[in-house]
Amino acid sequence: MRGKPAYLGVDVGSVSTNLVLLDEDEKVLEALYLKTGGQPVKAVQEGLARLSEEAAGEVRVVGVGATGSGRQLTGVVVGADIVKNEITAHAVAALQRFPGVRTILEIGGQDSKIIIIRQGVVVDFAMNTVCAAGTGSFLDRQAARLGVAIEDFGALALQSEHPVRIAGRCAVFAESDMVHKQQMGHTTEDITRGLCQALVRNFLNNVAKGKEIQPPVAFQGGVAANVGMRQAFEEALAMEVNVPTYFGVMGAIGAALLAKEEMARRPRQTCFRGFEMSRTDFRTTSFECDGCPNHCEVIEIYLNAILAARWGGRCDRWDQLERSHLVAGGKQLLTSL
Repeated sequence: MRGKPAYLGVDVGSVSTNLVLLDEDEKVLEALYLKTGGQPVKAVQEGLARLSEEAAGEVRVVGVGATGSGRQLTGVVVGADIVKNEITAHAVAALQRFPGVRTILEIGGQDSKIIIIRQGVVVDFAMNTVCAAGTGSFLDRQAARLGVAIEDFGALALQSEHPVRIAGRCAVFAESDMVHKQQMGHTTEDITRGLCQALVRNFLNNVAKGKEIQPPVAFQGGVAANVGMRQAFEEALAMEVNVPTYFGVMGAIGAALLAKEEMARRPRQTCFRGFEMSRTDFRTTSFECDGCPNHCEVIEIYLNAILAARWGGRCDRWDQLERSHLVAGGKQLLTSL
């Protein structure tokens, strides 16, 4: 068969969709960071199309992993060999880049998390649940209010000589306090640094509350691009904070590593549908189950008008599909989730 073996990792979140190709030596061959834009299937298909242009003739995908909040849907679209949660994927990726890492700080577009690792094993974690002030979307919104490109936000914060203190306990207070500081005449540099410090305080007081943060610390997720945030974490924690080279796609890297591990543990042909799936018609629908008082929302995905997968119920009533649904034209449509 043509092309060198490669492992595909796909991480679909509410804000970004990331795809990574790793070679047998676990080196990154291709990495894509795309906007989900509320259309996860379209984003994954766009990613597959771009990977096809860049590497389809040079690599042979031998394993696929999916993660992120849209991992089940992604698993069906790409034909994943393994589907894992974001905590596991981020931890696996961080351990590969920093083998001794003990604490992972991860901030994405609309969620943030802390993962505690001891002796190479995840022993605790937490995610934001009630507040958006500790996420990348919050910084994006404030940057827009200030008229600052988000790409310049961190560098601008580093120019501050007298950062202002901004209330960061929730997004509403932070926004109103920032406007107040603007009206008082504080410089944009001092406000941006103050916002970085406020976001870090929010993260440590809410997401990381009660967690023992020990070095080495890895900082990943899209917000890790912000050098002002990295500095604010280092000041607050009084320890070095490491940002991996591929900080924005660590979930996808972890998914690819998990796929490699899965295929080594249970050797078989990959379920990958191929890069041509970027041109396949997928349709998602849902219905409310009336089988019990839970009234679960059951999600269905159709591939070329054929029911390919179903999930969302708390019991297994809808988990099994008719075999005729799974096979069309001799090709298996549903992969393991």
